[in-house]
Parts: sequence; C-alpha cells; structure tokens
Amino acid sequence: MKLLFVVNPISGGVDKEPFLIEARALCINYGVKYEIFKTTGTNDEAEVQKAIDAFKPTRVVSIGGDGTTLFTAIALLNLNIPMGIIPLGSANGMAVELSVNLNPLEALKDILMSNVIEGLDMLLINDKHYTMHIGDVGLNASIVEAYEKDENRGMATYAKYFIEALKTLSPFKVTVNANGKTVSSHVLMTAICNARKYGTGVPLNKLSNPMDGQFEIVLIEEVNFTSLIKAGLSKFDEQFMDDQSGQVIATESAEIIFDKPRLLQLDGEVIDFYKEIKIEMLKGAVQLISTKSNTYISAK
Repeated sequence: MKLLFVVNPISGGVDKEPFLIEARALCINYGVKYEIFKTTGTNDEAEVQKAIDAFKPTRVVSIGGDGTTLFTAIALLNLNIPMGIIPLGSANGMAVELSVNLNPLEALKDILMSNVIEGLDMLLINDKHYTMHIGDVGLNASIVEAYEKDENRGMATYAKYFIEALKTLSPFKVTVNANGKTVSSHVLMTAICNARKYGTGVPLNKLSNPMDGQFEIVLIEEVNFTSLIKAGLSKFDEQFMDDQSGQVIATESAEIIFDKPRLLQLDGEVIDFYKEIKIEMLKGAVQLISTKSNTYISAK
C-alpha cells in the first residue's frame, strides 16, 4: 500500500503537525509507504497532479475540512484511486455525513484497513466548478464571504456573521427548471444539496444522499424565530426539522435562474456572482474508502 496524504495546513485553523507525527509513526510501524503533499494556495491543482503521477499512490488521504475533501476528490476524478477523509477542518460537515471517525488517528486506521469502497457523487456547476457537500446562494453565501475575510476561525466567528446577516435579510426571486417542470419563488436562500447537513450539523433536508445519483435543491422562503429554534434542535434530533419554510426539489440535473447575478459558495468556498447556474450530477465520481458505519452504505 502507498498512501499520499493531501494536507491543507491552514484549514479550520487546526494544527496538522501533531496528527502527521502520529500518521508517520503508524505508517512506519506497518511498513506502509507514504508521501505528504501540502497545499500552499499557489498552483495547488497542478502540483498535486504531479505528486500523484510521480508517487502513484494506491490510496489518497484528504486531511482538512470540506474544502480539502473537495480539492482531493477533484484531483482524483477519472483516476480510479480511492480516497479517505481525515476530519481536521473547522466543521468537517462531509466527514460527519459519511460517518467518518472524528478521531483523526482512528480515521486513518479505517482507511488503512477497510475494503469498503463505494462511489461518492459530485456535482458539476456551470461546466467548471464542483461540489460534493452543499452549495448555496443567499443568506449562507454572504456569511461565508464575510467569514473568509476574517482572520479568526471557528463556530463563534461563523455565528457572529450569521447574526449580522439576519439583520439584512431580503427575499429575492429564483426560478428552477428541473424534471421537466418550472418552479418560481421568492427566497432568502437557494441551496444545492448533495448531502443533508451543513458543517454546523443543522440539516437542510431529509432526502439528500451523497451516494444515490441525485441531488436536492432547497428553496428557503422564510427564516423566523421559530424556524431558527427548530433548526438548532434538529441538529440533535431531525424530528424538529421545519419543512414548512421552504421547498425541496430532487433531481439529477437542473437550471437555476436568479433575478440578478448573486454570490455562489460551494463547500465553504466563495466562487463568483451568477445569474444562471447549471447543475449536473456526476454519479459515483470518486471512490470513497468508508466503513459499514456509513449509513448510506449500510442502507443499500
């Protein structure tokens, strides 16, 4: 076995070196060959491809948060090299969705030992961008934009910008073309979901499954005090989820049209302003190293 570790040193403000020391020791003890690739923010896409081509790993390990998971998955498109996830970001939403062990060293042991490998879906946005977890336009995108500009990280910083965004909420028109039908509404947020929950643990819908070959568009039409309380409670028990504040559209492809160009974020990364968004499903695009603890696999 040959492992390539793909590490984002700054994701979530979490120091990765203590884990890497343990990971090196584990690999040496079991005779596993490994190399470490660290992102720098400069030409990372080309550099990680060079590392993959030169080292020829049999498995790749993503070390960071949702953005690192997405970066690693994109690098492995069409290569048929399985990847595993080590949750060392600020929220680790995708890792939680996929029942990854939240103890990083135990997650690495699962990657080394498991023969449970299943296809994980990705979404292609406007023929250029990708998402594996959740993207959105509106309320959360504006929060992510402000969060990215702040040197502080963590849930407290996110909460600060969430409260500020609530003060300036303004509905906007959106039209969704999917499944041969057109749906129009005035919303506070339009979410593109390959999974059910944000990294905060708050679910957007009950349907999304990142391994079923379809995605969901969630139109959030209202945010009030009651729905906020329910959103908080639903983090712990999904029976509190409020289905009355929006619509959910399940599909394999869609076109979303806004009243004017609006800011899009994908997996915690601000992308750009778009008036139209085209979404295509890439079913089983990445081979995920998982375990039978993954409810999406055990349910099959």
